[in-house]
Amino acid sequence: MKSAYEIAMERLEKKAPTIKLTEEQKARIAEINSLYGSRIAEKETFLQGEIAKAQVHGDLEAVSQIRDQLAREVRRLHAEWEEKKAAVHGETGYEKSVKESEEKS
Repeated sequence: MKSAYEIAMERLEKKAPTIKLTEEQKARIAEINSLYGSRIAEKETFLQGEIAKAQVHGDLEAVSQIRDQLAREVRRLHAEWEEKKAAVHGETGYEKSVKESEEKS
């Protein structure tokens, strides 16, 4: 006898089948992950240093502005990261299958 979870997973698979990525696509996604992971780390490292400098000088307004800048930059980079990965996923017909399953619902 199947559990409710197994039945739900089967229904989900019927509505939106799992799309397999090619080895090339997996490699491209890994490259994108590496690139954006390092960009974010670089930005965080630099701006954390700027925050530390501003704290040493006692400039709380600058600290606040730099923290806001850091948050914006990280959000922007995450958005770019997801767009790049979605583009690679889109090559598999993923977007098409998602749209089709949404239209059926």
